[in-house]
Amino acid sequence: MTTSHVVPESRSISPLGTLTVIPWSSEATAESAGTPFLMAYSLGDGRDGPEAGQQALRTALDSMGLSVGDRLFDLEKDAGISATLLVEGGSAVLTLPFLKVQCPVPPEWQAAARETGKVYFLCSVRPWAEGVPGQPVDEDRLRAFVSDEAMLADCAHVLLPVRRIQG
Repeated sequence: MTTSHVVPESRSISPLGTLTVIPWSSEATAESAGTPFLMAYSLGDGRDGPEAGQQALRTALDSMGLSVGDRLFDLEKDAGISATLLVEGGSAVLTLPFLKVQCPVPPEWQAAARETGKVYFLCSVRPWAEGVPGQPVDEDRLRAFVSDEAMLADCAHVLLPVRRIQG
């Protein structure tokens, strides 16, 4: 997996710091293309340090109507939350009130997103300095981070409906 850079380096003067997204999907089976995941996180390099960045991201999520760690939001059922995901042409375009990013996604991820019609989105308030933008992240490092119970408790969990350009 390769991370996608969201906020330019010059914007790291923000309390959020450098925001990054990374896609991955669960293993495909004969019955299913797998589950597509997308995670947003900060490198923890915001102007006031990682702790202030965590609080700023938590506040941004709260202002959207999302909470951290206590429930799974399904945007097909939970109205009033401003978040969209467009999947088209090998890219996922995630739009939240505090970020918009176009992230390249592998073909198996895009196939899973099309089949399920939803993407499991995690927004971690816990910084992950190892997931550097534009650099490959090996599966073991990604698995270790996303399976950590404390990290999962520090995430907003959202099922985002997949939107496509109407042809």
